[in-house]
Amino acid sequence: MSPRSTTAEETSARRPPVTAVKPPRDRAPTWPGYEALLDRAATTGQDPGGAELERLRAFGELAAADGTTLRGLVVRHLSRARAAGADVPLIVTWLALAGIVFTGWFGFVQVRKFRLAVDVVRGKYDDKDSAGEVNHFQALTAAVSGTVGLGNIAGVAVAVSIGGAGATFWMILCGLLGMATKFVEVTLGVKYREVHADGTVSGGPMHYLPKGLAERFGKNGKSLGKVLAVLASIMILFFGLFGGNLFQVNQSYAQLVSVTGGEDGMMGSSGGALFFGILVAALVGIVLLGGIRSIAAVTSRLVPAMAGIYIVACLVVILVNVTAVPAAIGTIIEGAFNPEGVAGGILGALIIGFRRAAFSNEAGLGSAPIAHSAVKTKHPASEGLVALLEPFIDTVIICTMTALTIVIANPASWGEARDGESIGGVTITSDAFATVLPWFPYILTIAVMLFAISTVLTWGCYGLKAWTYLFGRSRTSEIVYKSLYTLLAVAGSLLTLQTLIDLADAVLFMLAVINIIGLYLLAPVVKRELNNFLEYVRTRKAGGTDGSGNGDGDDGDKDDESATVTV
Repeated sequence: MSPRSTTAEETSARRPPVTAVKPPRDRAPTWPGYEALLDRAATTGQDPGGAELERLRAFGELAAADGTTLRGLVVRHLSRARAAGADVPLIVTWLALAGIVFTGWFGFVQVRKFRLAVDVVRGKYDDKDSAGEVNHFQALTAAVSGTVGLGNIAGVAVAVSIGGAGATFWMILCGLLGMATKFVEVTLGVKYREVHADGTVSGGPMHYLPKGLAERFGKNGKSLGKVLAVLASIMILFFGLFGGNLFQVNQSYAQLVSVTGGEDGMMGSSGGALFFGILVAALVGIVLLGGIRSIAAVTSRLVPAMAGIYIVACLVVILVNVTAVPAAIGTIIEGAFNPEGVAGGILGALIIGFRRAAFSNEAGLGSAPIAHSAVKTKHPASEGLVALLEPFIDTVIICTMTALTIVIANPASWGEARDGESIGGVTITSDAFATVLPWFPYILTIAVMLFAISTVLTWGCYGLKAWTYLFGRSRTSEIVYKSLYTLLAVAGSLLTLQTLIDLADAVLFMLAVINIIGLYLLAPVVKRELNNFLEYVRTRKAGGTDGSGNGDGDDGDKDDESATVTV
């Protein structure tokens, strides 16, 4: 999951309050110059600084008759000022636009072929003689393990704090659009994958960009594709080492410390950090040695179990507060189009929701095709259909469940975060569960760690494929990479290299630009592959077999096979 950078307003909110006399709660602030200071900040879009900020903070914790803290009021005021003149982040626009284009180009494939995608995951059209290393279900869980992580727990809480409950609506919409993008890139990943002599498989943008562009555009396409492939490999490798590894370990360790007594607890010392880092590194190293088969074997059990426990906990909170569900849904819908107290209004809620979804499901970033390329199939589009379930699981189900739980439970920490206080995303989610299940924060800590470890494992595989593309597939080369990756897992519990993590984010977004350009150019190839698979499905059904040899070919799902996509 992509780490979220710290904004200037959040940084100012984290500053310790200056001890001061608090005015009565029923009195509005009367400090001279207060309104002028806020107005000047709104005009310039800059934080108040120096003596002015100290005087403002020293006035007291309470800023208004409703009890809003003064710092929170300043943060909110500044956020609105910035949002009024802010543009939609380019990367969010780029990813959302790709989802819209591919949704239209393939005739809402994520809706019309959803049931067929489920049938493929169930093994209905499996061909055991096909090249590959894992089945459809294992490929899906391996890819989902790379996207489902801290962002689904902490990131969503941050999103509904900054963007309000309405950000949930836009998260769902972006997730639905991302399903089409994921279908396109994974189909290409399987189409142009490389099957090695030992039966292992390599895929991803570093393979489908040079091969696909050469096939469509000849010599010029081949030259361009090679350059893009090298750049894509470098970007995937860099993010894998720092964003997908170091950050995940660091954040899971921080959550462990928070529930074991904080900095003064048994895990708060440098010795505890080193122990945790070595433990994670050992687990990661053992699994990495087994390759994608080993990773898939672990994630195919770990991811469903983690997701199941988490969703059940969300449902418990929702069912206990079932009478509040209609109001919560109404709040989400109203907040999407008429948000109150959200920086930038409807545009602010939309930006926050789209950003969280885009960074969570990674549709269009080119990472998922690496895991999906290992699938056993002769029909690339079959795995493309499986892959479109990934954003649905990650964003539409898990992210939405988190947001709905927070909105319904309405923990005090969520209100404080919306007022501008610096509250960690995991804390907000944990508090929401604690309103019904007081012991669940400990289970949540385990879930956070398991989610993080599964993400580390999957990005370890992604990074290895990029490494071997750049430096060769020799045994020595792979050992060097795995050793480096394992050592960084240890460092993750000891260091916080925020600059490198921010750079890793920027590099990953550059990868999205390169990857989606390739997807646009190769979209006709995907249409051809989809039509080929739909014809195969029709043939299998006409022959009275469902792919598993039990003769149950007709399930009544006429629409899945009837429509051929035209170019």
